[in-house]
Amino acid sequence: MPDDITLTTLTGPAILPHLHALAALRIKIFRDFPYRYDGTPDYEQTYLKTYATAPGAAVILAQHANAVIGAATCLPLAQETPNIQYPFIEAGWDVAKIFYFGESVLDPAYRNRGIGVAFFAAREAYARAQAATLATFCAVNRPENHPLRPATYQPLDNFWRNRGYEKQPLTCQMTWRDLGESADTAKTLTFWSKPL
Repeated sequence: MPDDITLTTLTGPAILPHLHALAALRIKIFRDFPYRYDGTPDYEQTYLKTYATAPGAAVILAQHANAVIGAATCLPLAQETPNIQYPFIEAGWDVAKIFYFGESVLDPAYRNRGIGVAFFAAREAYARAQAATLATFCAVNRPENHPLRPATYQPLDNFWRNRGYEKQPLTCQMTWRDLGESADTAKTLTFWSKPL
């Protein structure tokens, strides 16, 4: 990772001053395929406050010259919403020992510099410090023949496998409004996990 990029692990109220920048970054990044998410600043800031209030949650903040260029979030799975917890509970996994990694967003101008790798390493270190024994995240499922899939789109499966994550036979549902749509629709996401 470049020396002029700083990564800081923030918890609690230390996250609050960055909500506006984080909301703007999420909206920008998640407009792209495969999410195509039509977010709003108000919703984003309300959502991100979760990481400032949930016990054990953290935001790994990436900055260049004091500007927020990326972030990665994490929190104990026990602090997540029921739709995220339920697949693990039903499969008999111990939710109390699992850390959930939310988004990892990075300004495109700073990609391919090792920051994504650093995000995973920082979240894993934080999760281990919280006595977690497993890390997990989920990724949206979009068909390969999706009409809005860019010709240059590359799934991140190999990147995740290179970090030691494996796709699990567990899925969840999330709801959001796609760009160009008038209503929210349910999406299926698949979990990936790694022992810590």
